[in-house]
Amino acid sequence: SPPGRTEPVPCPGRGRARGMDLAYVCEWEKKPKSNHCPSIPLVCAWSCRNLIAFTTDLRNEEEKDLTHMVHIIDTEHPWDVYSVNSGHAEVITCLEWDQSGSRLLSADADGHIKCWSMTDHLANSWENTVGSVVEGDPVVALSWLHNGVKLALHVEKSGASNFGEKFSRVKFSPSLTLFGGKPMEGWIAVTISGLVTVSLLKPNGQVLTATESLCRLRCRVALADVAFTGGGNIVVATSDGSSASPVQFYKVCVSVVNEKCKIDTEILPSLFMRCTTDPARKDKYPAITHLKFLARDMSEQVLLCASNQNNSIVECWSLRKEGLPVNNIFQQISPVVGDKQPMILKWRILSATNDLDRVSAVALPKLPISLTNTDLKVANDTKFFPGLGLALAFHDGSVHIVHRLSLQMMAVFYGSSSQRPVDEPTLKRPRTSGPLVHFKAMQLSWTSLALAGVDSHGKLSMLRISPSMGHVLDMNMSLRHLLFLLEYCMVTGYDWWDILLHVQPSMVQNLVEKLHEEYMRQNAALQQVLSTRIVAMKASLCKLSSSTIARVCDYHAKLFLIAISCTLKSLLRPHFLNTPDKSPGDRLTEICSKITDVDIDKVMINLKTEEFVLEMTTLQSLQQLIQWVGDFVLYLLASLPNQGSPVRPGHSFLRDGASLGMFRELMVVIRIWGLLKPSCLPVYTATSDTQDSMSLLFRLLTKLWLCCREENHITEPDDALIDECCLLPSQLLIPNIDWLPINDGIISKLQNKQLVRLQFGKAPGLVGHTVSSQFDAFVRAPGQPKIDHLRRLHLGAYPTEECKSCTRCGCVTMLKSPNKVTAVKQWEQRWIKNCLCGGLWRKMPLSYS
Repeated sequence: SPPGRTEPVPCPGRGRARGMDLAYVCEWEKKPKSNHCPSIPLVCAWSCRNLIAFTTDLRNEEEKDLTHMVHIIDTEHPWDVYSVNSGHAEVITCLEWDQSGSRLLSADADGHIKCWSMTDHLANSWENTVGSVVEGDPVVALSWLHNGVKLALHVEKSGASNFGEKFSRVKFSPSLTLFGGKPMEGWIAVTISGLVTVSLLKPNGQVLTATESLCRLRCRVALADVAFTGGGNIVVATSDGSSASPVQFYKVCVSVVNEKCKIDTEILPSLFMRCTTDPARKDKYPAITHLKFLARDMSEQVLLCASNQNNSIVECWSLRKEGLPVNNIFQQISPVVGDKQPMILKWRILSATNDLDRVSAVALPKLPISLTNTDLKVANDTKFFPGLGLALAFHDGSVHIVHRLSLQMMAVFYGSSSQRPVDEPTLKRPRTSGPLVHFKAMQLSWTSLALAGVDSHGKLSMLRISPSMGHVLDMNMSLRHLLFLLEYCMVTGYDWWDILLHVQPSMVQNLVEKLHEEYMRQNAALQQVLSTRIVAMKASLCKLSSSTIARVCDYHAKLFLIAISCTLKSLLRPHFLNTPDKSPGDRLTEICSKITDVDIDKVMINLKTEEFVLEMTTLQSLQQLIQWVGDFVLYLLASLPNQGSPVRPGHSFLRDGASLGMFRELMVVIRIWGLLKPSCLPVYTATSDTQDSMSLLFRLLTKLWLCCREENHITEPDDALIDECCLLPSQLLIPNIDWLPINDGIISKLQNKQLVRLQFGKAPGLVGHTVSSQFDAFVRAPGQPKIDHLRRLHLGAYPTEECKSCTRCGCVTMLKSPNKVTAVKQWEQRWIKNCLCGGLWRKMPLSYS
């Protein structure tokens, strides 16, 4: 077939797919008359935090009217849907997440735009905070203003060792800046009458709104999309819905003059779709049904789809600078030399498909992949990378992933209504009676490894997209793709749930090791920035294999240790303000690493104890955190004789010199604080009243730390140390460590590649998973006392306080703080927005036990 044409791909078998498969479906409760019906048009949006928002209409049988609902789910707990009456009087036409994934815009067919934010940073509690309105003018396109942050992925350098080579910061100006260059927040919308409206959010909460016509001659806008240029301008593409009319483009500049928002517009070159100029297809596709820029920050490339009642055709266009030919007469008068040749902007078609079944929805990739050349050869060379494909959904229920430049087929999924024999052509297939179930709205995840679609029954389907796009790649290439995307999420802070969809138990060990190797190749400053994120990433990976499940406890304990160490050290204050550049916390680390004495008092003598003086109420409020440090050190030392058993939680700490060093520093700090207020010390149950438990544990901890303080020269603990640790249970009561509760998420249930069927509002009763059963040994049984994992407070068997849990690790903590001490508030600020592992919080029912 000629380049740029998409040939129909035969189905590999009835109900099978190439490169895509269903992970789970979630639908509304079946009733004789379902109250939920998909809104027209149906819209959905997928955030970088893996939250999905979509719309339905709720039918009121008594009043015969419709309530326009917005539903928000976390992909790990799709049944835990948060449904809110949007308050929109007309159907919702647009949904748009901001770049942080914490705010959502909704717009309707009456010109109302609303901004939704999390209540108390909870993923399942939202409220409408601000908004704007263009009265009676339906909104057809909506976008947040660009904040100037753009990271380019260099797929061809995925094997490079430096993150700076794989992911480079692109020079990109914000749409609008405040004093000092800080980007100004706000949104831009295009209405059906040809108006563009911009709303700016000032730091004081005030909203500045301005509305302007896109051009002097206003015309109907049926379709529109918004993109941004590197210079800070905005490009708007519009169509009146007819393929006989040109697709118009406008440059929009936003500024603030005298505390008022100002909009300037300028007409850019337009285009006619190729199918309207092709004699064979002229008048065959009368309507333009989809108009999308290939990316929000790629205003030079646009995707167009024209349709009739049964079929569609898709075209990809690119805006290029071309030299304007100069007549020979003018050449003789003033010769054109070098760069002085006049240039014009012109739209050129990159590729087009053959006749396809009717397209019902389009989803574009969000990965900012750097393609330095739009040549089709480059597109073919990188065709196996998932982020290069865009998704087309068809009325027959099928979904195709095609290359975003060449439009060649990369992967295909056939829904139940689109199954057909291999030898039956697409276009000659007889129409089945009754409406087919198909996706009316869909979105690709931020790594393009998953696709969410909402069909004509309001059912949500989650599809996996293979990293190899269904092609036969060796395991190393698939692992390299997953590793590259994990590194991307580590650098950007995006959630990586969709990558875990593809991790099999046999891959876990290899991925964790390679991730650690890549991390260790980075410079010290970057390692410090990413130190907690990589630990959280390892924990989520290890949860997927029964052989590494115990390490999940270790990684979460390490996150907790790092947070406690940073918090307690930050409380230390220099005695004199004009001290050297090193903080008391840095000096503590330096002295503890230099002085290897096993006597805690001799180490303490070398410190300036006046830097450790705190108020008595502060010390007492930290007792729960101090108790955890003491208990964990005792547990680790008592488990040293059993170090040959890696299935026990805490095993990896025994060879982790950095973590043992942190525990050693904290023991010294606690010892000093104990002199000021003995009641803040950890409480041990000892067999002897005269025993100094802190000194004993510090001595054994130091000996163990000396064995592994150098990462490249780890020695085995000697028999004398092991013998002393064997005696610990007869000297002190070994505490039970409260490991994290098992996460009730869906990811571990999807590894056998079997479709999971779920229902909104009803938690699944999936039990018997192998990983879960091995985790049960570390989990409190139902009815046993619960604990606040971050405050280390006991909540009782049936807590009466409202609690929140992490959507990723399952960590539970109280929603409202019971403390008013500044030091404790400082500790709580570390995880008020996100869990220590980076997961979002969700509110739990009171009967969460």
